[in-house]
Amino acid sequence: MVATPSEDAAESAAELDGVASALMNIWSSAHSSSDVPVPSAQLRALFVLERGPVNVSRLADELDALVSSASRLCDRLEASGMLTRDHGRDRREVTVRLSGDGQALLDRLRARRREELARVLASMPVPARAALLWGLSEFHAAASRPEGGGGPVPLPA
Repeated sequence: MVATPSEDAAESAAELDGVASALMNIWSSAHSSSDVPVPSAQLRALFVLERGPVNVSRLADELDALVSSASRLCDRLEASGMLTRDHGRDRREVTVRLSGDGQALLDRLRARRREELARVLASMPVPARAALLWGLSEFHAAASRPEGGGGPVPLPA
């Protein structure tokens, strides 16, 4: 019996769900080391702010949080030196942005993740690594486009 495309996709989804935990472990281990001075919720906010300054309402939307909760989170991040607040002309509009220390923390975490990923990738055969990267690129493209849009990307040589 031949599996239908939807059965194949369901089986692939189950396999991906299983192996994604290894990637998530690498990702989260960098974030949970003892030299990371902020908890995960605050770290999420820093990653949002890395894209550029936003007002507190927009940050709350990005975090799927209440504005009051986002404001308190910003208070803690400001106290730890990870963000700065810029008051608007009428002082009603407050914009928050990463501080130099906040950016340095994210850079350190990114470097740590990349080192660990490189260690794992180096232990893979080159064709398997190329196939993985191609597959993840395809996954990213499919997740980024409207359903049914675009065609396949050619396999790299």
